[in-house]
Amino acid sequence: MSIGNSPEDDRPSIGRVLQQARIAAGLTVEEVSTSTRVRIPIVHAIEEDDFSRCGGDVYARGHIRTLARAVGTDPEPLVSQYDAEHGGRPAPTPAAPLFEAERIRSEPRRPNWTAAMVAAIVAVVGFVGFTFFKGGDEPSTAGQVAEGPTSDKIKPKPASSKPVDPKPAPSDSAIAAAPQDKVTVKLSASQGKSWISAKDHNGRSLFDGTLQQGETKTFQDKERVDLVLGDAGSIELFVNGKKVEDQFQPGQVERLSYTKGDPEVG
Repeated sequence: MSIGNSPEDDRPSIGRVLQQARIAAGLTVEEVSTSTRVRIPIVHAIEEDDFSRCGGDVYARGHIRTLARAVGTDPEPLVSQYDAEHGGRPAPTPAAPLFEAERIRSEPRRPNWTAAMVAAIVAVVGFVGFTFFKGGDEPSTAGQVAEGPTSDKIKPKPASSKPVDPKPAPSDSAIAAAPQDKVTVKLSASQGKSWISAKDHNGRSLFDGTLQQGETKTFQDKERVDLVLGDAGSIELFVNGKKVEDQFQPGQVERLSYTKGDPEVG
């Protein structure tokens, strides 16, 4: 007695679905590679169900989504099929503590009234002593100074007469006050959700998971932050207080690295 195949066994492979969709869309492998920035050998390998050239499960899922959107097919069933065939999706790595701008901004400096009063008293005593020793023939002047109302001499000047070091006004950007000796990267999923991966300069994971639409993540390191964006077109990117103006396409996988200084330097 023969046992029939299950529906899962009868369904076409991921690579076969992507290849048929590409052919139906009238696209060549070269055209798909150009529009997605996925290299031609990787496109060929995926269409042959060889995911070893993707560099891991995370990148494989990103490539499947990117190629599926490029050839006009729904990526989610293919990603689910990949997870079922490769042991399932791993649990996201817990995010490392983030340095939000509210913790970076320094508190406004307040006038130090105690120091101002001490300085005023020292100034009065010094002036009286200088006048006494220099102008011994003018005792009346020295006497008037010494007998003058002490409260008038030591009264601190109003805060408006002694300017305080100006501090930058709070900005709408979550990293407007980023320190100069570190690299600070802010990701905002303004156009839709996207899987992201962030690592510090030692390769330690800062975050590995999905950023839902409307969510924001900020990462900071003393030397470098490395990023992988599964859908770069959904992400608004700020580096060291400046918005990155690169026009990423929807579904585009991007690998980026930023250091201290201007974003273009990273």
